Amino acid sequence: MENINEDGDENMRDINLKTDLCIVGGGLSGLCAAIAAARNGIKVVIIQDRPVLGGNASSEIRMWVCGAHGLNNKETGIIEEIELENYYRNQTLSYSIWDSVLIEKAMLEDNITLMLNCTCNDVMMQDNSIKQVKAWQMTTESFVTVEAKQFADCSGDGILASLTGAEYRRGRESRHEYDESIAPDKADHKTMGMSCLFQARELDRSVPFIKPEWAYTFETDEDLPFRGHLLPETNYWWIELGGDKDEINDTEKLREELQKIVFGVWDHIKNKGAHGADNWALDFVGCLPGKRESRRYVGDHIITQKDIQNGGKFKDIVAYGGWSMDDHFPEGFNYNKGYPTIFHEAPTPYGIPYRALYSKNIDNLYCAGRNISATHSAMSSTRVMATCSLMGQAVGTAAAIAIRNKLTPRGVYENKIEVLQQKLMQDDCYLPGLKQEYSNITSQAAYKVENEDVNILIDGYERPIGENDHGWYGDINQTIQIDFSNEESIKEIRIVFDSDLNRGMKGRQSPYHKNMPCYYPKDMDFAAPPKTLVKSFTIQTLVDQGQYVEIIHKVNNYQRLVKIPINIKTKSLRFIPTETWGEEQVHIFSLTVKN
Repeated sequence: MENINEDGDENMRDINLKTDLCIVGGGLSGLCAAIAAARNGIKVVIIQDRPVLGGNASSEIRMWVCGAHGLNNKETGIIEEIELENYYRNQTLSYSIWDSVLIEKAMLEDNITLMLNCTCNDVMMQDNSIKQVKAWQMTTESFVTVEAKQFADCSGDGILASLTGAEYRRGRESRHEYDESIAPDKADHKTMGMSCLFQARELDRSVPFIKPEWAYTFETDEDLPFRGHLLPETNYWWIELGGDKDEINDTEKLREELQKIVFGVWDHIKNKGAHGADNWALDFVGCLPGKRESRRYVGDHIITQKDIQNGGKFKDIVAYGGWSMDDHFPEGFNYNKGYPTIFHEAPTPYGIPYRALYSKNIDNLYCAGRNISATHSAMSSTRVMATCSLMGQAVGTAAAIAIRNKLTPRGVYENKIEVLQQKLMQDDCYLPGLKQEYSNITSQAAYKVENEDVNILIDGYERPIGENDHGWYGDINQTIQIDFSNEESIKEIRIVFDSDLNRGMKGRQSPYHKNMPCYYPKDMDFAAPPKTLVKSFTIQTLVDQGQYVEIIHKVNNYQRLVKIPINIKTKSLRFIPTETWGEEQVHIFSLTVKN
């Protein structure tokens, strides 16, 4: 894949890469896109301008991974796999280990080439398609050129939109353009701002804080109106600026202002009143602002406020959202008329269409993340990272289908949208309103526990939906038997366990929100895999009349989706769960086979 030209200055070189899919941006949407594409058999290059992956969720910014509200609406697929890996490996919720979890997911895929500290700055076009992107890798003093069949812009700022001539929007639409009640009367270039977050750590003793001379001073609580700042309380997302500026070109000036505010707010918490902070020390201050909004692509469909409020009933659904339309005031920290954001109600979940995930006028360009084809009002909901991760997985999967079938992104919509939807569901992506189709040998098999049918395991739904659980509850060591009418060749066994999609929503007091912490109190709980997961299990096959032998013995499972490749011929299989991570009963949503 790689060709390095050593000619010329010994400190400057050319790196030329040729691949199937080039992804610009290594946040959670770009990472999930890359993993999905690689696992579906195509070569991927990620161009990421930072030394770590994760974007707003990385150790450089530390925004928690938010997604759909409501019971049983947690996002699954690759983002769930990543979070469960983190719970298993990162018991103290260290951001360094979290970074390692993210980069490991890319490094373990043979089809992924990572280009970190690499900034995209030019493209070469061929008619209405991108032929190459060009970048500069700062750490190696190298010019990088990537030629690819398909490209995906997961950069957040939508850098490829400005370089390629792709149609895009910036700012807020007027209320009348799409009949959006939460939009302003007149269109403008204002956006939501960016934040520099900080974290604190509780110690056993009182800790002083000396404010830098250049930081701002906030003498009284009245200097921070409508902003709660008792410890421990929040991740201080409201330290936000830039929505009324140029959210791209003014970033460095805004970062300086944000850091003056951060240190001033911490000085206020520590030294300007009773805030319960005597034993708290400043542990981290972000030097890279986390952005909420900038360019947004124009795709074959632009998602609007009405689309969201109507539940996103799209035939080409490939992801879903469920965060409220959380529309921050452009003035950010300087807004003093009330709370700095408005949470406009949104149904949860609502569908996101595939047609919003590729460019309308650039033939081989996908987009995923906060830069998708949506109005400002709709994007105030779709922008959160768990939702963006689902879009990334959809784009990576679609790109693989497109390349295998020599299609454009639009061609996938026109010819293979049902194939894409079924593949996403096979990879544990929930698509509201759709039912998963299983192999013929699965759908025709007899599933029994102690001679009672348990066809709930193959009903096509793999999480609780409304009043229906769609799962099987049983005892540890209880046997699920799968009988086939004839001897069948089995190539894969697929299981979907219960990873507690409502974890963190049951009133449990915890020092971390979602997947990683906002702050570090002394008595912080250790992270661990959800108790509902099956930790160990055995799979047996029939070898003689009534005699079964063990072929799989898994002893340390901590994932929700488990795919086990095998190569056997059998008329009957048995699945026996032998241990959970803490629950007394076993809960399984699906147990299927493929030939």
